[in-house]
Amino acid sequence: MSGRTARRRVLRVSLPGGARPRADLLAAEEPLGIRIGGQAFTLTMRTPGDDIDLAAGFLVGEGVIRSADDLTAIRICSGGECDHDDHDATGNVADVTLSPGASAGQARRRNFLTTSACGVCGKASIDDLATRSPYDLSADRVSVAPALLAQLPDRLRDAQRVFDRTGGLHAAGLFTAGGELMAVREDVGRHNAVDKVVGWALRAGRLPLSGCVLLVSGRASFELVQKAVMAGIPVLAAVSAPSSLAAELAQESGLTLVGFLRGSSMNVYTGAQRLPVG
Repeated sequence: MSGRTARRRVLRVSLPGGARPRADLLAAEEPLGIRIGGQAFTLTMRTPGDDIDLAAGFLVGEGVIRSADDLTAIRICSGGECDHDDHDATGNVADVTLSPGASAGQARRRNFLTTSACGVCGKASIDDLATRSPYDLSADRVSVAPALLAQLPDRLRDAQRVFDRTGGLHAAGLFTAGGELMAVREDVGRHNAVDKVVGWALRAGRLPLSGCVLLVSGRASFELVQKAVMAGIPVLAAVSAPSSLAAELAQESGLTLVGFLRGSSMNVYTGAQRLPVG
């Protein structure tokens, strides 16, 4: 497996007029093919590491699997080592074997590249994204103090090991309602970082993630809301803005959506009953 960082020579320019060559550390980005039963499903660009969690979490978001019981195995191999080489990928391949009782019929092949910037680019329609969640988020009565929520970005930042070396990774952190950090994952793509967290939870037998808070280091897109809903997470917070479609899906799904979580302020777009003020 490749490393999570790569070294490259750059020209460091410091105004006014100074320039010198130096070594710089970049966040790695490489392809990962995901297959189900040897058949190509999608190809995603990601930061290497936690690839089994990434594949598992991705399939949760797609509605293909719901629990660890739906998985028999996930095997990581290079393109040349796998029995089937449909992706023509130069990077690694996650070959997923579903259990006999899993709903493999939901696994529709994605005939496009999933980039690290947008996990759903190329989807034919929004209707194709709106996979029905097996969990009723509106029944989750968790309460999170806004003052505690405001502390979480600093806790997430303190746990970002690769970001400290590269400055080029997004992070997703899973917290309890009391602010305990359960898991953190980093990746060049926001959606990949979330998939890695959800995949960790699935493999640990923790789904649904009732009473938990998911914090992401960037903006909250429709896809990130979708992934939170599919994992049974009742609260999604982002340090930047949500999209209009993300807010609509959050409202429909009973998800609490928080944006612009910075310092002592935040915007609560949906589900404000879970954040008691005063």
